[in-house]
Amino acid sequence: MKRIYMDNAATTRVTEPVFEAMAPYFTEVYGNPSSIHSFGREARRAVEKAREQVAAAIGAKPVEIYFTGCGTESDNWAVRGAAYAQKRKGNHIITSAIEHHAVLHTCQQLEREGFRVTYLPVDEYGVVKLDELEKALTPETTLISVMAANNEIGTVQPIAEIGRIAKARGILFHTDAVQAVGAIPIDVQAMGVDLLSMSGHKFHAPKGVGALYIRSGVRIQRFMQGGAQERTQRPGTENLASIVGMGRAVELAVADLPAKAAKVSAMRDRLMRGVVAAIPESRVNGHPTQRLPGNCNVSIRYIEGESLLLSLDLKGIAASSGSACTSGSLDPSHVLLAIGLPHEIAHGSLRFSLNEENTMEEVETVLTELTGIVQRLRDMSPLTPESLKTV
Repeated sequence: MKRIYMDNAATTRVTEPVFEAMAPYFTEVYGNPSSIHSFGREARRAVEKAREQVAAAIGAKPVEIYFTGCGTESDNWAVRGAAYAQKRKGNHIITSAIEHHAVLHTCQQLEREGFRVTYLPVDEYGVVKLDELEKALTPETTLISVMAANNEIGTVQPIAEIGRIAKARGILFHTDAVQAVGAIPIDVQAMGVDLLSMSGHKFHAPKGVGALYIRSGVRIQRFMQGGAQERTQRPGTENLASIVGMGRAVELAVADLPAKAAKVSAMRDRLMRGVVAAIPESRVNGHPTQRLPGNCNVSIRYIEGESLLLSLDLKGIAASSGSACTSGSLDPSHVLLAIGLPHEIAHGSLRFSLNEENTMEEVETVLTELTGIVQRLRDMSPLTPESLKTV
């Protein structure tokens, strides 16, 4: 059975060029980048090259890039670090209702510590309402944190517009770009962001390495205490091989990005149209065009997403569910609820996330298998109207 992987929003494969770039830094160039001997200096040069590669990919300066352990750490550091650094100016933070939990849970913890947080609503497509943002601003607002692109429904936010609003008020602006970097063009200058989070394993680097962009002149508090690594801002011996891998991976990811995005978007569009055409009572979630190239999030009525996910897995197809069932929660995704889906529809959601390694042949296979799975599950379900059953 051929296996098909369409869960690239969860993690991507480490590609051969990235693995080859990393390999020497496990066994040959293994010095501590903080050591002053030749072994350490060689390792330091590798870290700084990766810093240049990451900076170039997002239009930043190398000195503005700080390596972290993952996107979640980058989000935590950005939000907490900025909130506490700006506390004397005010204690109000604005974010959106559909952020990743790395931001939402951090904001909720800050509320317990005395900060005020406004969670902006989104429209039916998951786009932040700019008029609501304007109304939420107060003299106490010191930080806005809105993700560049949603991890579940793929909607791309009007980041440049939010950046202009923040800059006009002298408010720090952070964006979680974990899903966006390597998938769509990112330019921190054009976007007007002060802080930007990213994670290597979303664009073919290994798991366990991320980065935080901090605009020159912006001061945020340290996230951890310890040594003087990352120019005293992020202590802990650098994950040398993974940092090298992240630098090479992001360099490859942004190379010829328009052509790759066009290829992936064509597969995504075929998948979205195919699901809606072949499966009655199905819908696409997220913005129809203003979305990540590889994101296809669909809801199918009268079936739970987890049943669909497990049935697809038996066919060798990897996707993810729009439901939080696997985490032990009975509630569906907070993102799907925020765009106005009722619980019963949100529970029947699937996310397919493609990248340039997928093929149109795989898309056709998924459509065929999914259509059969849906019909089989609907035939078994007492919730399915008789008009949709074949037995």
